[in-house]
Amino acid sequence: MGLLLPPLAGGTQGPDALRPLLGTVLDALHEGAVHRAGPLPAGGPDTVAAQLREAVGPLLPEHGTGAEEALRTLVTALAAGAADPAEPLCAAHLHCPPLAVATAADLAASALNPSMDSWDQAPAASALEADLTAALAHETYPAADRPDALVTTGGTEANQLAVLLARETDPHPEPVQLLVGENAHHSLARAAWLLGLPEPIVVPAPTGTLDPAALDEALTDLPGPKLVAATAGTTDAGLIDPLPEIADLCDHHGARLHIDAAYGAGLLFSPRHATLLHGLDRAHTVTLDLHKLGWQPVAAGLLAVREPADLRALTHTADYLNADDDTEAGLPDLLGRSLRTTRRPDVLKLAVTLKALGRTGIGTLVDQVIALAHHLARLVDTHPDLELYDTPTLSTVLFRPTDATDAHIADIRRTLLTEGHAVLGRARMDGKLYLKATLLNPHTTPDDLTALLKLVEGPTSR
Repeated sequence: MGLLLPPLAGGTQGPDALRPLLGTVLDALHEGAVHRAGPLPAGGPDTVAAQLREAVGPLLPEHGTGAEEALRTLVTALAAGAADPAEPLCAAHLHCPPLAVATAADLAASALNPSMDSWDQAPAASALEADLTAALAHETYPAADRPDALVTTGGTEANQLAVLLARETDPHPEPVQLLVGENAHHSLARAAWLLGLPEPIVVPAPTGTLDPAALDEALTDLPGPKLVAATAGTTDAGLIDPLPEIADLCDHHGARLHIDAAYGAGLLFSPRHATLLHGLDRAHTVTLDLHKLGWQPVAAGLLAVREPADLRALTHTADYLNADDDTEAGLPDLLGRSLRTTRRPDVLKLAVTLKALGRTGIGTLVDQVIALAHHLARLVDTHPDLELYDTPTLSTVLFRPTDATDAHIADIRRTLLTEGHAVLGRARMDGKLYLKATLLNPHTTPDDLTALLKLVEGPTSR
């Protein structure tokens, strides 16, 4: 009797093997969500961990349970214990609910499992990636001759690549000096540390955005190569730095400019809001992240580059992946498209989504969540017991109970988490702690937002 081997996902038999398993997964996702009955499980970390372990049992048993039982048990437990961004009151972070069409495409990518480090592992996927990155680079740099973009795991990797390219593109005896606003994402400072560069110069951002006058002062008489990192969509408040003024200063002082638009990049698809990104195309590099305002499953980041020659710094040869004679014979060289070797074809879900919805469809989703943020801001602003930080720029709203202490606000957030009622973030602005609602779910309704504020008010309002 021959050995019974588990079926594979690919090949002509793969769909037949997957079909019943997908039914099990979908049923388990539903069962877990019904059991959770809210944006996240109640009880806090210890309770959730204990419930998971009790439901799942040993993870490496001597004899397996079989595919259907393992899927049903683990997917149900994971869904029951999830913080689900598809729930309207799960609104803490830049963590979007992915579109069904994008998730379905991601399944196909997993089943086919191309590895994007050599053409012979990903013939069609490599061509698709080349075409889509060129298209998104053109969205970022509409007037550039041949802009390019690299697929990344998200904003952090894209920011790291931007700092690396600044270090490598124009070699200089002195190390490149990174200048960031107080509002900049933490990944930029970590990139400087990772690459052995001097500690970044932190420029004040007294209104939540980088101060051009302070940047001008910091750049004046600063020796050596300089990289300024501006932000289009801050993590804490969704604010956009004054990009044209910053670009002018970089031109004047001979500094390279990177713009971290991980949050704000989705505005490129919205005729109503795209003007907020005026000046974006003047940057040497731009971080994009479509698992935020792009509704993609993680990961879906990119680094757009105005001058494709800048990417030569990533050139690398490994004979088994991109031998010179293969490249000369016409096989595409993929190894210089990332610092990673093995990487998923994340481009497929992006391509399917953009093909399915088009620029108009994505732009409509962007407009919808920004409109929701403005509605929530109006509710807060007219509420007698709540204080609004400011009118939102993107889809983030900061607010706090009037006259509450920071300790009380932190306690409100943790109580809502522990009870499983809502997931809100936190942000410190102007020396005060605020609750943060990041609205990325276009299916959220005004009634959901009213319910959210009632939860913040306290038990007497529920």
